[in-house]
Parts: sequence; C-alpha cells; structure tokens
Amino acid sequence: MPNQLIFIAKLLILSALLSAAIKYILPSVPLPATTANALILVLSPTVIIAIALFWRFQTKTNLT
Repeated sequence: MPNQLIFIAKLLILSALLSAAIKYILPSVPLPATTANALILVLSPTVIIAIALFWRFQTKTNLT
C-alpha cells in the first residue's frame, strides 16, 4: 500500500510540473495558435500519464 501511495504522489507531482510548464513556460514560446497545437498541448499530459500507468500495469502483471 505505501508503494502505491508513493507512485500516485510521483504521478501527481509529474502532472503538476507538466501543468506548470504549460501555464508559465509555453506562453513565452512563439507557437502559432492552431487547433492542432492546442490539442497537442492540452492532451499531452493526459497521454503521458496514461502511458506511465499502462507501463506500470504491464510490469505489475508480468511480475505476478
């Protein structure tokens, strides 16, 4: 149980860092305001976290 809490805490911290980077760092980067760029920026944290969770699930099921 403590290992799962540590993992969830790490994911929350990673998500918060990605969100802060999008909010504070990316406005200074000159990107054209297109629909594709908006979708990439909005969905990338969710996709990264989903990949991390799927990877964790795969390693957990392979061990048991």
